Amino acid sequence: MKKELSKTAGAIGIFDSGYGGLTILNQIKQTMPEYDYIYLGDNARTPYGTRSFEIVYEFTLQAVNKLFEMGCHLVILACNTASAKALRSIQINDLPKIDPNRRVLGVIRPTVECIGSVTHSKHVGVLATSGTIISGSYPLEIHKLYPDIVVSGEACPMWVPLVENKEYDSPGADYFVKQHIDNLLKKDPEIDTIILGCTHYPLLLSKISQYLPKGISVVSQGEYVAKSLKDYLRRHPEIDKLCTRNGECKFLTTESEIKFSESASTFLNQAISVQKVIIE
Repeated sequence: MKKELSKTAGAIGIFDSGYGGLTILNQIKQTMPEYDYIYLGDNARTPYGTRSFEIVYEFTLQAVNKLFEMGCHLVILACNTASAKALRSIQINDLPKIDPNRRVLGVIRPTVECIGSVTHSKHVGVLATSGTIISGSYPLEIHKLYPDIVVSGEACPMWVPLVENKEYDSPGADYFVKQHIDNLLKKDPEIDTIILGCTHYPLLLSKISQYLPKGISVVSQGEYVAKSLKDYLRRHPEIDKLCTRNGECKFLTTESEIKFSESASTFLNQAISVQKVIIE
């Protein structure tokens, strides 16, 4: 039976398959501290990066519906895989049936919009999970705005486990970081801009910078997503008025609360209280 959704204002929902979206939440909170947020991590079913389009879409839609039921009118998919594999289907097929006045936004488009002003060589690289690279979402979105930019991608399957196991600053991370940067630059030596197409990757930034040749710019998503969201709410006052402002943030996980709290400290540098939820 379909649940009746509240029409009253609520928090902004932030969804990720795991912890990486906390890097996006951090930047959004710094840019818009007055708003309320609900962060939902589907930690019980992470990672999404290696799953099929159908499963990522199913899981993401379940999470979006959960956040809608909790009063959110606007949900940000702070997950590149969900943005690549599920966002368009949810926007086109599901929102008109669920509630045409609610919104779901992703992280790929805001990241792509800045690229034209960053690259000079018109050669751009993308470092991301296998799922995001296979989806082709970054080349697709970049070519919509900048048809003359050449895009090369490199899947980095070990980078998320390195971050989530707190090995991102260890000597063991060097091999995997250097390997994938070298692979990407072999594909196109003219690259002068690299997009970190996964929300976990900012924690590897010091290692990434160590193995990048001078003159290559790195685009990390949080700052651009936060600016884009602020601008979106300015341009859509009808959505903005449905977002509450008490400066509060609630954390939800589909896994262990203790495990989430411990792992989240890697991304947030603060103690948080977490509630376990079931999404289906």
